[in-house]
Amino acid sequence: MGGEAKFIAKIDSVFTVPNRIEYGTYGGMIHEMKEMVIENMGQYAHGNQPIQHMIYLYSYAGQPWKTQQHIREVMDKLYNATEKGYPGDEDQGGMSSWYVLSAMGIYSVCPGTDQYVLGSPVFNKITLTLENGRQFVIEAANNSKSNVYIQSAALNGKPYTHNWITYQDIMAGGTLYLDMSAQPNEHRGTAPGDKPFSVSTSSFSVSASPSNQ
Repeated sequence: MGGEAKFIAKIDSVFTVPNRIEYGTYGGMIHEMKEMVIENMGQYAHGNQPIQHMIYLYSYAGQPWKTQQHIREVMDKLYNATEKGYPGDEDQGGMSSWYVLSAMGIYSVCPGTDQYVLGSPVFNKITLTLENGRQFVIEAANNSKSNVYIQSAALNGKPYTHNWITYQDIMAGGTLYLDMSAQPNEHRGTAPGDKPFSVSTSSFSVSASPSNQ
């Protein structure tokens, strides 16, 4: 897309363009379209699962604080314990699992890797009791409806700058400590090594044969 700045600008635009609908071959408004209009978050259509990972992509491009802000906005605005508190159909657990993981402060953007990308937890403290008998704790100090930004983090008492945590870290047990604030920390988690894994920025390459180029 021409670099991280243009990539970020494109994601930003999803929330600012009008929530206008073009029916296309559907011939009329289907429920995903109607849900997007009601959400009134530009063209961000959380009720249609293919977009649900998009907010976390800010962390891949060096602006994790935008992931943190938008994640909490979506959870606060689109989910609640009423008959109108579910922003779309379930589709095999995708809608609710997005919330459960995001409310914990992590999300498996790409299940093909061992990484969970950090977001912004709803809970002040959550304890996972694992199959191996260990416990993994995610503790968010100073957490509140306005304190949605991660100022600093520590994993098992050691400073932690990554925007992801591995499955192995979780299964080993321990504590991920997050210090939350109302102001974004635009310096934390911006180093190349702090970004989640991406094929496009790794040493891994895919070569195409003449038959499939």
